[in-house]
Amino acid sequence: MFLAAPFLMCVALLGIHCYLGLHVLAREVIFIDLALAQVAAFGSVFALLLGYDHHDIRTYFISLGATLIAAVFLTYSNRFKKMISQEAIIGILYALASATIILLIDSLSHGAEHLKQSLIGSLLWVTWEDVVKVTIIYFLVGVVHYFFRTPLLKSSTKGETNWIWDFVFYGLFGVVITSSVHYAGVLLVFSFLIVPSVLSSLFFKNWGSRLLFGWALGLVLCFIGMSLSFYFDLPSGALIVVVFTLCPILAILLLPKKMTYALNKK
Repeated sequence: MFLAAPFLMCVALLGIHCYLGLHVLAREVIFIDLALAQVAAFGSVFALLLGYDHHDIRTYFISLGATLIAAVFLTYSNRFKKMISQEAIIGILYALASATIILLIDSLSHGAEHLKQSLIGSLLWVTWEDVVKVTIIYFLVGVVHYFFRTPLLKSSTKGETNWIWDFVFYGLFGVVITSSVHYAGVLLVFSFLIVPSVLSSLFFKNWGSRLLFGWALGLVLCFIGMSLSFYFDLPSGALIVVVFTLCPILAILLLPKKMTYALNKK
C-alpha cells in the first residue's frame, strides 16, 4: 500500500516524540523542539550550500553536528536559568537559526522548495529503508533513556541541575530531532512532541497513563490526517499538523473543567 511506509514512519516518530514531550513539558522548555529542529534544518541547508545532496549521509552528519553544538550551548546556558528564562534563550536560538536559513536559502536555486521541505518535510516519499533507519535510531535512544531513566527523570521533574544529565538529554534529543526533521519537517515534529503530551496532561498525572494516552491519540490523529491527505490530495505533513494542533484548541474550548479535573486526580 502506498501510504504504509509513511504511516509507519509516523508511528515511529510518535513513539519517541510522545515520550520526549513529557520530559519537555516537565522541564518547561516547550519550544526546545522548534529551536533544535530549526538548527538541524540549518545544518541541512548549509550542507546543500556545500554541494551535498539532501539524502547524502554527510548532510545528515553536518546537520547532527550543528544540533549537538546547540545541545552543548543549551546545557551550558542552564547555569543561568535562575537569572534568564530558558525559553528566552531557546527563542533566541530559534530566531538565529531561522534567520540564517533564510540567508543561506537566498543563495540556493529552488530555495523556496528547500524552505517548504524544512517546515513540513516530505513524508509521503519515505521508503521502507528510511523507516528502518529511524526506527533503529529511536530504539537506541529509547534504550539509553530506559537504562538511565532515574537520573534523567530526576533532572526533568525535580529541577536538579546536573550538566552531565542535561547534556545526555539534550544530546539524545538532538539525535532524534535531526533524524525526524530530515523526513517530517519542523512543524510536524513539534506537533508530535507537544500535542499528545499536552492533551494527556489534561486527563492524567501519571507518566505511564499519559504516555499510553498520547500514543493512542496520536495514532488516531495520524490515521485521520493521512486519510484526509490521500482523499483530498493535499500535502500530508501540513494536514497532519492541522489535525494535531486543532485538537488541544478544541479540547480547551469544549471540555468541561470538572471532567478534566476529575480524571487528572486519578
